[in-house]
Amino acid sequence: MADSPDAPFIAANQAQWDERAALHLESTFYDVDGWLRNERGPKSWEVQALGDVTGLRLLHLQCHFGLDTLAWARAGATVTGLDFSPVAIAAAADIAERAGLSGRASFVCAGIDEAIAALNGARFHVTCTTIGSLCWLPSIERWAEVVAATLVSGGRLYLHDVHPVAWSMAEEDFRLTETYFEEAEPWVDDSPGTYTDANRPRQVQRSYEWNHSLGEIITALIRHGLRITALTEHDWTLWSRWPWLIPGAEGKWSVPTDMPRVPLSFTLLAERT
Repeated sequence: MADSPDAPFIAANQAQWDERAALHLESTFYDVDGWLRNERGPKSWEVQALGDVTGLRLLHLQCHFGLDTLAWARAGATVTGLDFSPVAIAAAADIAERAGLSGRASFVCAGIDEAIAALNGARFHVTCTTIGSLCWLPSIERWAEVVAATLVSGGRLYLHDVHPVAWSMAEEDFRLTETYFEEAEPWVDDSPGTYTDANRPRQVQRSYEWNHSLGEIITALIRHGLRITALTEHDWTLWSRWPWLIPGAEGKWSVPTDMPRVPLSFTLLAERT
């Protein structure tokens, strides 16, 4: 990875996510204390997609500080979370200990490019990638390779992420202002804030992101031996992407009824052949 032309971008993003992790731990958006107190498990749509995970080995790629990962441990899985931020991984291990879940949870500090080696070839029944993840990866092909390499035969992928159409839209309205497709050069963001309520401006403000079209995602997975079993586009997302979105149950944000419905996120399920 050090020799990759994308290495400086990934290093800058890691520095930013180190800072974000510290901010997010204090936010009401994540509400770590409430999560611990209420013993929250997976979200309803996640359970609907994956069913009973008791006794399964589950890998969460780009897990941040592990709340979604540990939710699956509460549901009976043995979980591994992987993230490139050492700050986030240290926090995840601490939260697992505080939640009494450290016996069914482990966390690995590595980027996607190093994931296969860092996991020592381990295979899982389920590999997950959840919302806000794919845009930080320069190559969807490499991600699909990692997904395939970490699943047992018959293992399942659960992907829920921002819809690439929504990613392409302007910050103010539904105009398409950015590329829909994966490009070699990243999109550069210098905004000082973050998607949570943590209102202190970040010291590390520049980040680099890449969009990936649905076709590129699906084709990469098929090329690496996965069979697509479901693709659902949602008119909701999990953060206030635009100020006029309407909050709903389980942290969902949707378009008002007097505005056009557009895809804000999507869920893709696949099985390794």
